Amino acid sequence: FRDEAQRSQVKTWIKDKTIPHLLFSGNAGIGKMTLAKLLFNELDLEPLDILEINASRTHSVDDVRDKIVNFVQMIPFGDFKVVLLDEADYLSPNAQAALRGVMEEYHTTARFILTCNYKNRLIPPLHSRCSVVDFIIPNDQKPKLANKFYARVSDILNSENTTFEPRAVAELMNKFFPDWRRVLNELQRYSASGTIDAGVLVNISESNINELIQSLKDKEFTNVRKWIVHNLDNDAVRIFRRIYDSLYDCLLYK
Repeated sequence: FRDEAQRSQVKTWIKDKTIPHLLFSGNAGIGKMTLAKLLFNELDLEPLDILEINASRTHSVDDVRDKIVNFVQMIPFGDFKVVLLDEADYLSPNAQAALRGVMEEYHTTARFILTCNYKNRLIPPLHSRCSVVDFIIPNDQKPKLANKFYARVSDILNSENTTFEPRAVAELMNKFFPDWRRVLNELQRYSASGTIDAGVLVNISESNINELIQSLKDKEFTNVRKWIVHNLDNDAVRIFRRIYDSLYDCLLYK
């Protein structure tokens, strides 16, 4: 949570056994869907009262009208139904306008949870109908949260009987912070042998950069852009230094 006020608000929703329409915004892997699932569990919602939609694949006006309206207009088994729209920033403007009307018409029997990476892509009427929860880590909280997550990662690795060197795990965390999901996925990949040691540091820092350099050599700029989105290290100086050093080889073997 960004602060204690945000934490207190979520606890109040759980205590009252109800939620308003919600908009969760923040970077990928930071915990938006996790909080939504936590609320489902703590509010004791009936599984049949929950509709989950990935808006990156279901984003047209017809999808909103057919899937969502058909779901919310039925009587809920519990107190209310919940529609979870993951990656809602992929909804088309017309679909967002249609969703606005649905949220207003069925507000007594249905709640909507929208998650997005870029909330500025959502129309203002959706913002005004939701309680916005920004998943932002203040700079002064980053060391504290990183330490907590490192402790959690250590527990996971120990429970999986995976030996590890703290420096290697810390380097991997530093690369993908604060994408917690990506950290866990990468740990799983590197722990296939049952050990995470200093040897993986070469893979973390060099192999990904070599992949970038090769894409630059081949003028595959789409892959370059994908690399920047998914693999950019926190230490940008190291990346530029590696690219600069590779220029000699490119000129020598041209």
